[in-house]
Amino acid sequence: MTRALPLTAYRMGIDTHEEPIVFMRKDCAICRAEGYTANTRLQISAGQRTLIATLNTVSETILPQGYIGFSDSAWEFLGLDEHSVVHVHHAPPVPSLSALRKKIYGHRLNTLEISSIIGDIGQRRYSDIEVASFLTACAGGRLDAAETTALTTAMINNGNRLHWPEYTRVFDKHCIGGLPGNRTTPIVVAIVSAAGLVIPKTSSRAITSPAGTADTMEVLTNVDLPLAQLRNVITRTGACLAAGGEVGLSPTDDLLIRIERALDLDSEGQLVASVLSKKMAAGSTHILIDMPVGPTAKLRTPQQAADLESLFHAVAGNLGVEVRCVQTDGSQAVGWGIGPAEEARDVLSVLHNEQHAPADLKERALFLAAQLLCMADETSDAQAYRNARDLLESGEALQQFLNICEAQGGLREIPTASHHIELRSTWDGHLRGMDNRRLAHLAKVAGAPSSPEAGLRLQVKVGDSIRAGQALATLLAQTPGELAYAREYYHQNRDLFDVAPANTPAITEGNRDGDRDSNR
Repeated sequence: MTRALPLTAYRMGIDTHEEPIVFMRKDCAICRAEGYTANTRLQISAGQRTLIATLNTVSETILPQGYIGFSDSAWEFLGLDEHSVVHVHHAPPVPSLSALRKKIYGHRLNTLEISSIIGDIGQRRYSDIEVASFLTACAGGRLDAAETTALTTAMINNGNRLHWPEYTRVFDKHCIGGLPGNRTTPIVVAIVSAAGLVIPKTSSRAITSPAGTADTMEVLTNVDLPLAQLRNVITRTGACLAAGGEVGLSPTDDLLIRIERALDLDSEGQLVASVLSKKMAAGSTHILIDMPVGPTAKLRTPQQAADLESLFHAVAGNLGVEVRCVQTDGSQAVGWGIGPAEEARDVLSVLHNEQHAPADLKERALFLAAQLLCMADETSDAQAYRNARDLLESGEALQQFLNICEAQGGLREIPTASHHIELRSTWDGHLRGMDNRRLAHLAKVAGAPSSPEAGLRLQVKVGDSIRAGQALATLLAQTPGELAYAREYYHQNRDLFDVAPANTPAITEGNRDGDRDSNR
C-alpha cells in the first residue's frame, strides 16, 4: 500500500443515522489519482483508530481544498476534532463477506462465521447495503436454533456485560410489542422489586412504536445512566428503569435494528437474539417474555406465538438461562394513553391506585408481575397474583417506584401537549375493534415519541356502546402543524376505529366528524 497524503478532518454536521459516510471534493487530487468515486468504500485512519466508510463526492464550494468531510457518526467513532489529520486508503477486503454470501445462497453458518460477521458489523466494516443483505438472508425462518444461539452469543460478546456476583438470580421481562399503550414494565418492576427480586431493567427507545419504555420513563426521570450510576441505583433499590444505549449492552443489535426499521423486517431469529443478548448482557438469569397476540399485533396467531416461544426456549436452553413465555390479549391498545407522556400518566395512575386508572393496564401488570414471582418462588399462580395485588394496593409498589426514580435523579412532572382535538364517531353503534398498527402510526404522525407530549388519549374500549358525535379519542400534538397532519391521517383512516353502526350516519361529511381543535 502506498503512503497516502494526509487530509484535515471536517465535521459536515450531517446525521446519517450511524452509517459512516465521508465527503471528498470531486477535484481532489487523491480521488483522481486513486480512482475514488461516489460510493467507493474507503478505509480512514486517524491515529490508532480506523474506520471503513462510504464516499460521497461534493463540489469544490462545499469543502476547502485539503479537507475531508465526516458524517456525525463517523466523526464520533474516530474521536476526531477540528485539527485531526487522517489518511485515506482503499478499503481492504472484509473476510466475513464470504460468509454473508454463503448465507444469501441458503447455507447454514457456523459459530465462527456468525461471530466474524457480527464483529465486522460492530466495527463498522459493513455498509448499510451489506447489513441489509445479512438481515434479509436470515429472515423467513432461515436461522435455526443453533445459528440463533451463535448470533446471540456474538452480540453479547461485542458489548459490555454486567455481572452481579452477589445475586444468584437476576430477573427481567420483555414484551414482543405491537400493542400501543402497553406500558406494564414500570409497574411490574416496581411490584417485583418491592417483593425483593433483583431486576436491572434496561430498555430500548421506540423502534417502530410511538413510545418505548425508555421514552416513557424519560418523561418521569433520568434514564441515561452511566454504568457506575446504574450499579449504584441497583445496589440501593434492587432495580432500575434505564435506557440501554448508555450502558453499551449488545450495541451491534442497535446497528441491526436501525436497518430492520428501514426494511420493516423483524425476523424470528434476529428478534430472539436481540432480546436474549440484551437481557443476558445485563446479567439476567430469569426472563419473562410477554407475547401479545391479536389480528393487528406483531404476533397475529397463537401458532405464530408458539413457534416463537419454541425458538426462545431452545436458544435459552443452549445458553443456560430460564425463560417463561406467556401469550396475552393483543386485540386492542392497552390503557388510555398512547405516547410517552400519556403512557406515563397511566403508569402513575395505576401505581397511585386511582379510581379511574386503566383497569386493563393494571390487570396485565399484575398478571406479569405474578408470573415473575412464580419464577422466583414456585408458588401458585393464584397466590403470586394475590401477593402482587397486595404490593400494588398497599402502596409499597408506588414507594418502590419513587425510590427508583429518586435514585435515578428524581421524579419529573409530566408535560402536557399544547394542542389537541377530539376524534368523534360518525355513527351510533358499538366499538367492534381497533387497528393497533394504524393507531400507533397516528400517534407517531402527531409527533410521538420525539415530542413526548404528543400521542392519543383513548376515550373508548372495544365493546363499548358509541353515540354519534361521541369522542373516540383525543389527539395530542405539540404544534398546530403536527396536529393538522395527524388529523388528516385520521380522516384518511377513519376505519382504524371499527364502529359497528346501529343506524345511518348522524353527522355529515361536511362536519368532518365534529372535530374541535383547541389549545391547552
